[in-house]
This record gives sequence, C-alpha cells and structure tokens, in this order.
Amino acid sequence: MEKLYFTEEHLMLQEMVREFAQNEIAPLAKEIDEGGIFPQESINKMAELGLMGIPWSEEYGGTGMDTMALVIAIEELGKVCASTAATMMAHTSLGTAPIYMFGTEEQKQKYVPKLASGEMLGAFGLTEPNAGSDAGSTQTKAVREGDEFVVNGQKVFCTNAGKAGVIIFTAVLMEDGEEKGVSAFLVDAGTTGLSMDPPEKKMGWRASDTRTVYFDNMRIPASNILGNPSRGFKQFLRTLTGGRITIGALSIGTSQGAYDAALQYSQEREAFGSSINKFQGVSFKLADMATQIEASRHLVYHAAWLKDNNHEVIKEAAMAKLFASETAMKVTTEAIQIHGGYGYIKEYDVERFFRDAKVLEIGEGTSEIQRIIIARELLKNLKSV
Repeated sequence: MEKLYFTEEHLMLQEMVREFAQNEIAPLAKEIDEGGIFPQESINKMAELGLMGIPWSEEYGGTGMDTMALVIAIEELGKVCASTAATMMAHTSLGTAPIYMFGTEEQKQKYVPKLASGEMLGAFGLTEPNAGSDAGSTQTKAVREGDEFVVNGQKVFCTNAGKAGVIIFTAVLMEDGEEKGVSAFLVDAGTTGLSMDPPEKKMGWRASDTRTVYFDNMRIPASNILGNPSRGFKQFLRTLTGGRITIGALSIGTSQGAYDAALQYSQEREAFGSSINKFQGVSFKLADMATQIEASRHLVYHAAWLKDNNHEVIKEAAMAKLFASETAMKVTTEAIQIHGGYGYIKEYDVERFFRDAKVLEIGEGTSEIQRIIIARELLKNLKSV
C-alpha cells in the first residue's frame, strides 16, 4: 500500500516520526494518561521537528508537504499516544486549517507562521451544549457594533483551548438586528470577556486539553471575522471534512497500537502447552483485526490522496472516518479480549487504547452523522423515476 500512495519524502517522514514516537512519546504515554498531564514537552519537540505545520506552505512557515504526510504523522503518533496525536491533529486540522484556507492575507501572516512553527497552538470551538450534531443550531452570537463584534455564548469540548494562542469559533452573525447566518471568528488568548473552565476529566485522551469556553460581552475587532461571512457555514463544513481524514488516521494508529500489543501478547502467553495464537479462537481474531485495519488504511489514504489532488472528498472522508473509527473500537475491544483479565488492568497499554478509541466514533461528527452524509452523497445525484 505504501508503494501505491507514498513518495520517497513520505517514507522518510514515516521513519522519522515512527522513531520519534517510539523513543520520545511512548515512554511518557502511560504517565501523562494517568495524571492527565498535557504533553507540552513532546509538543515542543514536535515543533522542532516541523510536525506542527506539515501541510502548510513554506511561505507561511510550514514544511510544504500535504494531507498524506499529515495522515502518516498522526498515524505513527497514534500508535503510542492518542492524547499527543489528538493535540497535534486538532491544532493542525481545526486550529490552523481554517485560517490557512479562508483567512485574509493579513490573518495568514499574523497567525499561520506562529501556528506552523508550533510557537503557539490553535483551537476550534464549534460544539455547544445545545448544538452538537445539529451545528446549525448555534446559539453563540456575534453582534456587529461599528468596528467591533460583541460576542456572547459558550463552546464545549474545545480541544487545546487552554493552551491555544488563538481560538477559532463559530457564532451567529448579527447586523442591524438581523441574523446573517453562522460565521467563523478569531479570538486571541487573553482577550477580555474570554474565559474557560478547567480541563474536562475524560474517559480517554486524558492528556489532551479539552475545555468549555465562555464569551461574556467579549469584544473583538470586526477584522477578526474569518472568511466570507455569507459562506461561514459551508466553510466550517469544509474544515470538518478535512478533519475527518485526520480522525481516520488517528483511528488507524489507535487500532494498530492495540493490535501490535495483542499480537505480541498472543505469542508470549501460553495455555495448554502452546502460545495462545495457535488456537483458532485467537488467530481468527487477529486475522479479522488485521483485515479491518488494512481496509481502514485504504479508505483513509484514498481520501487523503483525493484531497491532495483537488478532488471532492465529502463522501470519501465520511466513509474513512466512519469505518476507521468503528474499526478502532472493534480492534481495541478484541485486543482486551486476547489479553484476558490482564487487558482490564492499567499496567497493559490495551486498556488505554480501548478508552482512547471510543471518542473517535463521536468527534468530528458521530458515526450516525457520517452515515447521513454518506447516504446524502450517494442519493443526491439520483434522478427521480
């Protein structure tokens, strides 16, 4: 598969990130998970390696690579620590991509070089207490007052919020008392009226920073609106489409990490005088796990290739995210089963992989939403009989 999708540059990146992940991130994964410790040290090292700006052009401080390269890096990081991979993934796909894709030249020059270098992190606030899958029901409002917007509302489940230098958020644009639709805005950390709760205590991704963010009569310059106000909703849908490819990549990494641990354990663990992988009940599990992971890779890599070659990827990104995330849940469950009682003990990594897998079926659009998207794309070109 690598021969089909990867260039020589991709292979070099894969080798570099794999070595870094195994040597620098894996030894810390258990500790930061148990303590809910943000992986700042690892993020700093990743910034030095250029991993915080992989798909952005060198003009804006990135490495000038592509979506496939980003997928490769996230997959390798995800094999050892989903929290670290999720931090980088959210920073890139959600916290930087909208500025790079839709920002003015002034906004790009101000933010992207700092984000791409890892000098600061980015975050994206979309979900609200009453607007999750139904993102069009956003209740946060940005009211135009002269050369400023006054923002009131809140966002939940905002990854990187407490560590970010800039937060992108969606809000209903109000002008002259009329709603103009959902638009995206930028706010710098430390802005008066911006506040947030302590980090959420989560089942998985425990070392990533996830918070509720509040806007209380927060004033931002009118120039902080991101992209075309009349196309705000479509712009953040495009952002989510790209994010689904990277969630797929993290799903592959999570699956592979759990599978590798189960495979190794099945060789070492003996029962009835033989390694347990000699028994059909275990070997068939391993076969199914490997097949599902390979299928996930094809879907994710294909979606990344299409995006890099300027093809529409709404359906393919949804398919990749749906299948890869549900595979991660299946594979991590089976990895625990192969470990038996030890799989339920925190000493073994599969317990952490299992907890980290569940959110993959929820974030960037639930599995149910992905099925709606896929069905809509399949049916929209059908002509009525």
